[in-house]
Amino acid sequence: MSDQPATPIEQESEEQQTQIRTPLLKADPIQILYEENEEQEEEESSIYLDEDLQELDFYLLLLGFNQTTMLRFGISWVTFLTIGVVLPVTVLLMSTNCLRCDLYQVKAFELVVVSSHACLAAAALLCLSHNLRKYGIRKFLFVDQYNGHVQRFSRDYVHKISEAKRALVLWVLPCLFLKIVREVIRMMYMHHESWWKSCGILVALTFPWMYVTVIFLSSCLVFHLVCNLQIIHFDDYGNLLERETDVLVFIEEHARLRHHLSKISHRFRIYLLLVFIVVTSSQFATLFQITGFSNKVTFINGGDFAVSSIAQVVGVILCLNAAAKISHRAQGVAALASRWHALASCGPDDSSHMRMSFSNQMGSSNGLLRSVSSEADMEAMNYTPLPTNEQLTSYLSSYHRRQAFLMYLQNNPGGITLYGWTVDRSLINTIFFIELSLVLFVLGRTTVFISSDGLS
Repeated sequence: MSDQPATPIEQESEEQQTQIRTPLLKADPIQILYEENEEQEEEESSIYLDEDLQELDFYLLLLGFNQTTMLRFGISWVTFLTIGVVLPVTVLLMSTNCLRCDLYQVKAFELVVVSSHACLAAAALLCLSHNLRKYGIRKFLFVDQYNGHVQRFSRDYVHKISEAKRALVLWVLPCLFLKIVREVIRMMYMHHESWWKSCGILVALTFPWMYVTVIFLSSCLVFHLVCNLQIIHFDDYGNLLERETDVLVFIEEHARLRHHLSKISHRFRIYLLLVFIVVTSSQFATLFQITGFSNKVTFINGGDFAVSSIAQVVGVILCLNAAAKISHRAQGVAALASRWHALASCGPDDSSHMRMSFSNQMGSSNGLLRSVSSEADMEAMNYTPLPTNEQLTSYLSSYHRRQAFLMYLQNNPGGITLYGWTVDRSLINTIFFIELSLVLFVLGRTTVFISSDGLS
């Protein structure tokens, strides 16, 4: 009996058992190749992320932000005081000793610019170096806080860091061009003993200004980068509604993101306040000097005001834009959750809608109505038994959990805060109108004083 050939039924059963025992032999080679390529891309992205972080750390070290040792601390501040303060003040005091300086008031105007720029750079060095010394580059940027998530987000991290580098070049180069043009025009009108001396003065005034401006804009872009890296995780949190159905997972993830935003607010709140105070004070000092100046203000004697104001306003815009963007992204999570809750509650089957893709749920309303009220579904509903008490209790329990999650999001919006004040569009509008009111007040007072002196 053992030598008889197997029947077709027996051969088919043997083939099925062989397939069950060796499932890897029947795996899709395209899927395996895709998974291998995806793993390789994630590893390459992690390598690129490490390289970008090292380059960023080296760049911050060159500017003096990395003050982890006493030697680096001393070199950083001595370099800053020498290049950013002593050199421009000395050149201004020596170069403006000419016949036409009283006419153009270059010395008094430019000393205000040097002091305001030095204060901004000092605030940037003080605050950013403290955070880097305390947390390090990875913890400071929040790229090592996600267990097992760094490889998944490394490609987005690299993209955001590259955008920050390009933004620094795009903002610094126009400011440098305006500064050089202004110094060349001033050099042509204020002749010295020789052109070599004039060129030396131009370089001696442009290089410190550029050094201090790069420090200030780099600190603003670091804050901008920190906020942009958090936007990646808020976007992923919106996609989490597609993958998960457990409300507790949503609450835990949102609490983690909100905790990181509170850390960012705590680390940068003093820096943001110092930037706003210094920029506002310098603008008021400029306004008082210009309105109190009896002669004509030209690009030669007051051009540094315009160029420096542009650089300062650019830094403030970068900070406010980043803070407002992440604040509104955090507040927009409640809207996504409300839409998700409405779609999950209004569907015919709660469990099926909880597992539907969020993009498919937010498709056209006509397609949704057709899928719900098709003839096949209506016929099937006639044969559907009434829900039991256990099913009804489960549905109500799911609804109340989603409702509690939605109320949690509405009462905990999150965002970048300054001592309780959320930095969003409403706060930006408030700051703008306060600044405008103060400027109009100062203009009104100075105009009255000048007119009364003229009448007397």
